[in-house]
Formats: sequence, structure tokens, C-alpha cells
Amino acid sequence: MRKLRAAVGSNLGKQAASQERRKKRAPNSSQAKPSAPKGRISECPGTPADLASQQEEEIFQASVSPYHLFRNRTEIIAFRKSLLSWYDTEKRDLPWRRQAEDEEDLDRRAYAVWVSEVMLQQTQVATVINYYTRWMQKWPTLQNLANASLEEVNQLWAGLGYYSRGRRLQEGARKVVEELGGHMPRTADTLQQLLPGVGRYTAGAIASIAFGQATGVVDGNVVRVLCRVRAIGADSKSTLVSQHLWSLAQQLVDPNRPGDFNQAAMELGATVCTPQRPLCSQCPVQSLCRARQRVEKEQFSASWNLQGTPDVEDCTPITGKCQLCLPSTEPWNYTLGVANFPRKASRRPPREEYLAICVLEQPRALGGTHILLVQRPSSGLLAGLWEFPSVTLEHSGQHQHKDLLQKLQSWTGPLPATHLQYLGEVSHTFSHIKLTYQVYGLALEGQTPVTTPPGARWLTREEFHTAAVSTAMKKVFRVYEDHQPGTCKGSKRSQLSSPTSQKKPSWKKPNRGQQVLDSFFWPHIPTDTPSLNSVAQ
Repeated sequence: MRKLRAAVGSNLGKQAASQERRKKRAPNSSQAKPSAPKGRISECPGTPADLASQQEEEIFQASVSPYHLFRNRTEIIAFRKSLLSWYDTEKRDLPWRRQAEDEEDLDRRAYAVWVSEVMLQQTQVATVINYYTRWMQKWPTLQNLANASLEEVNQLWAGLGYYSRGRRLQEGARKVVEELGGHMPRTADTLQQLLPGVGRYTAGAIASIAFGQATGVVDGNVVRVLCRVRAIGADSKSTLVSQHLWSLAQQLVDPNRPGDFNQAAMELGATVCTPQRPLCSQCPVQSLCRARQRVEKEQFSASWNLQGTPDVEDCTPITGKCQLCLPSTEPWNYTLGVANFPRKASRRPPREEYLAICVLEQPRALGGTHILLVQRPSSGLLAGLWEFPSVTLEHSGQHQHKDLLQKLQSWTGPLPATHLQYLGEVSHTFSHIKLTYQVYGLALEGQTPVTTPPGARWLTREEFHTAAVSTAMKKVFRVYEDHQPGTCKGSKRSQLSSPTSQKKPSWKKPNRGQQVLDSFFWPHIPTDTPSLNSVAQ
């Protein structure tokens, strides 16, 4: 352990020098920390709830092996200083960080953080940047978002995935404006209690970054960092491990710079302590990382020409078998190194569903070719989005022509079955469902429906590209476009979609317990449904 302490001391010396250089470059930075604004909320450990929580924490900590804890306050302070010093020099320049740093109004700052955190859930930073920028330009305040329509929200969110996030974000904005006087709740607890769709992580992120509350956060990146730093190999989604990770995050968060610390921990997991091929040599806390120490120990033990044992601490459970270590069924994998932590639990494959879908067009419509879209219901999968008419295939699919034609006729009236053309196949996987579409095309030659029923719209091709449609529908539309006159049939995509190059569709009988999606064709939608491409004034 003398080696470990010496390494920590050396690292602190380097970080102190780096901190001094940073102060010289930005002499007023200590007075303008975005995560420690005026009126910063402090913890109040004297309340009964806090005392009860503290007692529960002490009982829990007493049952955990010291190997998975930080030894003392000195280690915790060393971790904070090393991580924050690294973050000050290496953090990425991201629009939501600039917004939080520059915004003086607390409610607008919290709103900016809230939008970024919701968008970043299950979505990569590179994808979010453009969406975030467009969102904040269109709705710079809570009031702007509260006044927007769900149609507009879905339209801007289209392609970002997990569409319920945008809907809940707007619901939350309306609640703040209509019920909370336009002011965001100021603590993690009240944010989670009062705002729809705001969970423990999002509440902690907003409270720490926008309001300076000293509360820890745990997202996927933080899980990875903490599991490696304290060699936690058990399933990170289990209740025991989750509880321990939140406890560690709360211990570590810097009370003077909570927002910066939380962002630094997430940044470390996103850029250095990555799932595969982590950059351990660039890690600011490698001297405190038990996973790194374990790697060195295993490498030492595997070297037949070396004798002795390295000075590395091992887990010594207080009672019985340690529930935080790697399970005995999953022994150490030499090829993974520090990536042995954390081990991922096996995921259930998404259930499969099959649909026949049709791009119905009016080639001779006024203003150019128009295509028919119908709207999904206001709740459930892809709520409120627009799509091409389709039918769920429950059996062998041998009647898909007939079933699809009947569905189309419910929207347009009598149609010639002979004109229904098979175009190709498209698959799209959501988090829990894999949808496979058999794509058809049908042109209304010289016949135009007299009326368009509620919940349906005729759009030009250009209007389709800006409508609130899912990525799956854009895939379907690409197959349709590949078969239009003037399309290069020699392209790889066209060859894959061409009916002449495809076998007749064959279907497996889906699970009888799966959800049937037919019901979405008959939503209760008022006749004054706003335009697909309406824009906020």
C-alpha cells in the first residue's frame, strides 16, 4: 500500500500545479463557477428524513467490505481534486455546458440543463448536439415550450428516438408554467416529485448543475467509472449494487463544485473509461482504481519469471461471500482487463412483429404527387407520430394483400387490387420490439378521395421530410423512392428493395401473446388536428 500512497501523493502534486496554471489563465474562474451559483443549495443533515437516511446508510456501509469503499476522507479529497483538475483542462466544448455557464437566470439555466439531460438519455452526444441547438433556438424558455403543440414537439424530435421523452418534457414545462408559477423546483427531491418523467438521475443532474446542490448522480458512464474504481463486478442493475453506487456518488460529489464534479465523472466515463479499450494511461484517478490494481496483480501472477506478490489489497468480506465482487460463475477474463468491471447482465432479445405497409400516392394531385399518412394514437409506441397505413400480420401472411387493401379502402374508398405493388422489406428495431415491414406501393390513377377522414393527411414528398415521422417510416419511404422513375436501379439499396431481386415474403407465426397494433388505426382525433408542418409563430 506504500506504493499506492506514493502514487497518490505524486499525482496530487501534478494536479496542484495544473490547478495553479488554470487559475493564472482564468483569474476570476473561482468566482464564476456555473455549478455553484449564488444562492447555492446546501445539504441540511439535521432534518428527520436526512437523519433516517444517514442511519440507513451507516447500516448498509457496515455490511460492505472495505475493499469496495473509499478508505478515508483523504482518498475522497484526492479523487475529487484529480478528477476536477482533469475536467478543467480536458472537458469537451458542448452547447448545453456553454448555456449553463452563461445563463444568469436560474429557471432558464435549469431548463437548458433539463433539455440536454433528457435528450442525452440513450442517445450519443454527437447526435444530440444538432437537436439541442435547434430546440433551444425554437423554444429558448419554459414558456415557449409550454405554448408549443405536441405536433411541433414531435416534428423537431423526429429521428432522435424514444419519442415519449419529448412529450414528457413538454408536459413538465406546462406544469412549471401553469402550476408552479414558472419557477423550476430547486432541489433534487422536489424536481423528482413534481415534474413528469424526471427520475432520480435527471433530478440530481439539474439540481447540481443548475442550482449547485451537492447531490451525486449515477448514469451509465458513472456506473462504469465507479464499478472500476472500486472493483464492483456484480450485476450493476441489481438493487444492492445500485444502492451502493448511489452511496459512493454521494460520498464523492464535491460540495463546492457539485455540477462540475458530476459532469466530470460522466465525461470520464464517456471519453476515457469507455466500455471497450479504456484509456487507462490517460485516467486522472488511475492510482485510486482497484480494477487497474487487479490487472497489475493478475499480470504479475501470470509472469512465471517473477516471484513474490504485488502490494495490492484484496476483498475480505465481513460475512460470507461478497455480493459486490465478480460472481464465481464469471471468473476473471485476462483479455478484458479493467473491462471485467462491470459485467453486463444478459439482455432479452426484442420480440418480433410483422406488418404490411403501403405508400399510397396521388401522382396527379394539385401541386404534385401527394402521399397518405395516418396518425398514431396519443399514447403508447410512437405516440402522436405519423406513418403510412399498415396492418399487423398475425399468421402466415398469405392474405396480406387483401388485409392491406381493406385497410387502405377504409381511408380512401374502393381501390383496384391489381395496382398494389410489392416494393421490398424493411426492418427497424426499437428497444423492445423488432418490426419488419413488407412495403407496398399503390398509385391512385385519376381518382382522388372526396374527403380525407380525421387522423389522415396528404403530403408532398418535400413535406414528408419535415413531418413528425419515425426513422422506421423514413426507411420505408426510401424503399418507395428507389422505385420511382429516374431512380438509379443499379444502386445497392435499390437492388435490395427491388421486387425482382427478392424472394416472396415468408413469415414466421409470431408469439400469440404479443401486442397487436391494429388499434392504432382508429384513434380518436378531432377534425381540427393541426397541420403536420405547422410552425410556432
